Amino acid sequence: MHANTHDVLMGFHIVAVMAWMAGQLYLPRLYVYHSKAAVGSEMDETFKVMELKLLRIIMNPAMIVAWLLGLSLIWWDAKNLYGWGFLLTPWMLTKLAGVVFMSGWHGFLSSARRGFAAGRRDRSERFWRMTNELPFLVLIVMVLAVTAKFTFG
Repeated sequence: MHANTHDVLMGFHIVAVMAWMAGQLYLPRLYVYHSKAAVGSEMDETFKVMELKLLRIIMNPAMIVAWLLGLSLIWWDAKNLYGWGFLLTPWMLTKLAGVVFMSGWHGFLSSARRGFAAGRRDRSERFWRMTNELPFLVLIVMVLAVTAKFTFG
């Protein structure tokens, strides 16, 4: 793979992560308002459709592409730039921990959508308001870790 190809892959990876993040920020906001809609109402049904489409059409594909391109970039970086030891550097461990969080949060949001679809309100409007920004805070740490390639000590 040429350096140019690496740059293109990285660009597409960033775009996929942006789409995934947009969904991770928007879906909990939908849950805030869905929490207030009466079960079985027209608004309840509208939110169900919006949430399902956001997950199936944007978030799931974006997550899959981000993961595939991320793994491709890890392989390329290990083979051509850093060696496999870079996976144990503080900045990369921080990024990988963020990816694990984001993936788990995605699963949590997906599970919550199924709850809303079944007519349950397992979490309060306040919960969704308070947790809405978690992915963004994790993203800030991940971006700073990668761009600064920081070390501990």
